[in-house]
Amino acid sequence: MKDMLRACVIDFGSSWDRHLPLVEFSYNNSYHASIKAPPYEALYEQKCRSLVCWSEVGDSQLTGLKLIRDMTEKIVQIKNRLLTARSRQKSNVDKRRNPLEFEVGDMVLLKIVARVGHVAYTLELPKELKRIHSTFHVSNLKKCLAEGDIVVLMDEIQLDDKLHMIEEPVKVVDREVKRLKQSRIPIVKVRWNSQRDP
Repeated sequence: MKDMLRACVIDFGSSWDRHLPLVEFSYNNSYHASIKAPPYEALYEQKCRSLVCWSEVGDSQLTGLKLIRDMTEKIVQIKNRLLTARSRQKSNVDKRRNPLEFEVGDMVLLKIVARVGHVAYTLELPKELKRIHSTFHVSNLKKCLAEGDIVVLMDEIQLDDKLHMIEEPVKVVDREVKRLKQSRIPIVKVRWNSQRDP
């Protein structure tokens, strides 16, 4: 949005605010990859009747050919700026993007059984998690860098209905009382069931 407004100010100078409806029109009628359609078409399930259509139909006599030509040129200019802004944003994201790839047999806290396409993997789930679909997107995986065989028994882990771990205190490790001017605050250091023994 910022890039779009910046381009509008650069192109139209002091009259940029009068061109905001054209910018909005261009934005709403530009293809968006995330929804695989222009926003107007996705919302109303029909194509928007653009200014270009007015000149084709013959409405130009009512509105003026010069006005339609000027509007059409500005819309094309704004759409080009939108494409430029999109490609700049994509290149900035791609610079920092590091695609994750795994091999069958790698450990991601669970073992990868198979690769499904470019961005999905099937994991070997323990029998306690069989109700979950075993294929995950690569963004949900993180490589396990631990050395040796680390096994956490499912008996030790308690999950709620949303599969979040239920944390409970296991043992009091340390106690102290912090003294302030007027009061004392007890501080207790606790080991939780989510932490492993050192």
